[in-house]
Amino acid sequence: MFTGIVEEVGQVKAIGNGTLQIQATKVLEDVKLGDSIAVNGICLTVTGFNSHSFQADVMPETIKRTSLRELKLGSPVNLERALTLSSRLGGHIVSGHIDGTGRIVSLKEDKNAILMKIHADGAILRYIVEKGSVALDGISLTVVQVDSRDFTVSLIPHTRQVTNLSAKGEGSLINIENDVVGKYVAKLLQPADESVDVAAQSSITMDFLKENGF
Repeated sequence: MFTGIVEEVGQVKAIGNGTLQIQATKVLEDVKLGDSIAVNGICLTVTGFNSHSFQADVMPETIKRTSLRELKLGSPVNLERALTLSSRLGGHIVSGHIDGTGRIVSLKEDKNAILMKIHADGAILRYIVEKGSVALDGISLTVVQVDSRDFTVSLIPHTRQVTNLSAKGEGSLINIENDVVGKYVAKLLQPADESVDVAAQSSITMDFLKENGF
C-alpha cells in the first residue's frame, strides 16, 4: 500500500526479458529483497539491488496493460516505498494496482496551478468524481472536472518539477488508479442478484493472482 507521494524520480537503466532495472537513491536506503516499490504507480517486488539501483521482475501482461510499455533507457520514473504504520498518509490510499491508462490531452497554466486533462475509457471515468482523488503514475492528485470523455486534475508547478510529469506532454501515456474507496462503494451499491453464481462469475484467476503478487 502506498500514499501517492513520490519520494524520488528514478531512471530506467535496463528493461527487457521480464526485468526492469531502476537507478535510485532514496528508496534504496533501507531496501530488502522482497520489498514493494511503486514504479509509476505499479507495485513491483524488489528481486535484486545494489548501492545505486534495484531490479524487479515485470510480467508481459503488466507491461501491456500499463505505461511501462513506453519506457526506454533513461526514462524517468516515479518511485515510492510501501507505506508503514508510522508513515504519514499525505496523499490517499493507493494500492499499486493499475486500473488502466489514459493519454494527456492538454497541460494549461491557471495562475499558480497547472490543469492537466486526461482522456480515459468509460470504465475509468465511472469512478472519477470532482474533488475526489486519483493516482496518475503513482501521484496522488485532486480531480477538478469530469466529462464523458476526459477528466482534469490540478497540480502545483512543484509537483510537476519533482515527478516524471516534467518529462510528459500532450499525448503521453499515463497510468491511472482509481480511488479504492470509491470502487468498494460502487460495488456495495450494486443490486444483489441471487441468481448469479458469484464463484462462477469471479474474475479472479491464477494469472490475476500472479500479476498482483500472490
